[in-house]
Amino acid sequence: MLLLAGFFTSCLTLPGLLLYSEAVPISMDKTKISKPEENIQEAPQSVDTGLHYDRYLREVIDFLEKDQHFREKLHNTDMEDIKQGKLAKELDFVSHHVRTKLDELKRQEVSRLRTLIKAKQDLEGGKADMTVDHQALLKQFEYLNHMNPHTFEVEDLDRLIRSATHDLENFDKERHEEFKRYEMMKEHERREHLRTLDEEGRRREEQHYEEMKRKHADHPKVNHPGSQDQLKEVWEEADGLDPEDFDPKTFFNLHDTNGDGFFDEQELEALFTKELEKIYDPTNEEDDMVEMEEERLRMREHVMNEVDSNKDRLVSLDEFLIATKKKEFLEPDSWETLEQNQVYTDEEMREFEEHLVQQEQELSLKASDLQKQKEELERQQQQLNAQKLELQQAVEHMERLKTQRVEPPSEVHVEGNAVPQEEQNVQAPGAGQLSAQQHQNLHPDPQVLQAGHQQQPPPAVPQAQHAVP
Repeated sequence: MLLLAGFFTSCLTLPGLLLYSEAVPISMDKTKISKPEENIQEAPQSVDTGLHYDRYLREVIDFLEKDQHFREKLHNTDMEDIKQGKLAKELDFVSHHVRTKLDELKRQEVSRLRTLIKAKQDLEGGKADMTVDHQALLKQFEYLNHMNPHTFEVEDLDRLIRSATHDLENFDKERHEEFKRYEMMKEHERREHLRTLDEEGRRREEQHYEEMKRKHADHPKVNHPGSQDQLKEVWEEADGLDPEDFDPKTFFNLHDTNGDGFFDEQELEALFTKELEKIYDPTNEEDDMVEMEEERLRMREHVMNEVDSNKDRLVSLDEFLIATKKKEFLEPDSWETLEQNQVYTDEEMREFEEHLVQQEQELSLKASDLQKQKEELERQQQQLNAQKLELQQAVEHMERLKTQRVEPPSEVHVEGNAVPQEEQNVQAPGAGQLSAQQHQNLHPDPQVLQAGHQQQPPPAVPQAQHAVP
C-alpha cells in the first residue's frame, strides 16, 4: 500500500468511541514458519477511522492514488512532509479527470454538512423561517475550504491532511476521557443504589462489591507489553512455536497480517489478547469488557511511545528490531493494570456528580414545560371538540327543519311573457265563473254604497199580524 494510504487507512484506523471489537489470535500454518511464503498480498480492507468525515477522507485518497504523477510523488515524500501538508502542492499536476471527481466529492461533502446543520437546528427547535448563515456554520469544519464550496483545490487537500492528522492524534485522548466518564457513571449509579437500601442491604452490597474487586485482582502475572516475555508468550501460545526458537524478524513477518512492512495500531493491539485474557473473562461478573478495551488501548499506546521513533503511528521492521535490542525489552518493569491505577480523582468525581445534578434539574424544568404545553394542547383540543360538537348539532337541527318544511308548488308552464296567476285563482273553465254584475253585487263600490245609504230611508219594520183566535 502506498505511503499516504498507509498513513490514513492503516495507522490511523480507530474504531468508534467505546465501540470496541475484540482481537482474535492469529492461527498459523506451522509448516511454513521457517520460510514464510512471499505471497502477493491483497490490499487490506480499511477500517473506519472514527472521524465524522471518514468517507470523504477515504474517497479523496482513493482517487488521488489513481493518478500516476501523484503515486510517484508519494514514494519519494517523507512522512513528516506529508503531515505538514507539503504534498498538497502536487495536486496542481494531477489529471483533469481526477480533479473533476475531487470537485464532485467536495460538493457532496458540503451538501452533507449543510444537511447536518439543518437537521441539528430542527432538533434544537429552530424556526423554519429563520435565516441560516451556512457559511458561518461551515467554519467549524476545518478540513475543507468552506469559502469555495464548488472545487477541490490545493488548500482543501492541505486542510484535509492536517485536520485528519490532528483529529486522529487526539482520538485516543477522547477515548480515555469517555472511559473516565463511563467509570464515574458506574460509581455514581452504585452510590445511588446504596441510598435506596436499608442498613443491612447496604452492608451486603458493600461486601459483595469488595469481593468482586478481590476476585478481579486475582489473576496471573501480566507481562510488560512489548517485552520479550510478552512476545515469546504469543509466539508459544498463539503461534504454537518453541519459545527457544523465538526470532524477532520472523515474529514481525508472522503478525504483519496485511504484509505492508509495518505494524499498525490494530496489528499491535492483536498482540495483547493473551495478556488481556489473563485479566478479563466475559463470563465473570467481576470483569468488565469495556475496561478490557481500555487496557488494550493503554498497552498499545505504551508500545507506540517506546518503539515508534519517528512518530508516524506505524512500527516498521527496523524500529521493531531496534527495540528488541534495548534493555527495556529484555528486563522490563512490571506492568500496572487498571485496577492498580485510579482512573479519576475525588475532585473529578465530585464535579461529575454536580454536573449530573445540574443536568437533572434542567431536564426537570424541560419536563415541567412539556407537561404544561401538553395540558394547554389538551385544553385547546377540548375546546375544538366542543366547537365541533356545537357545529354538528347546528347542522343536524338545520337538516331537521329542512325535512319538516312544506314542499314548494310545482312549476306552472306559461306561454311567452304571460305572468302565471296564483294557484288558488286558477280554475277550470266554466267552474265557478262570476259575471260582472254578480261580481259587482258581491263587491259593491264603497262610494256607491255610501250614497245609497244616504238616499234610501231605512226599511220599514213589518208589523206582525196576530191571528185572532
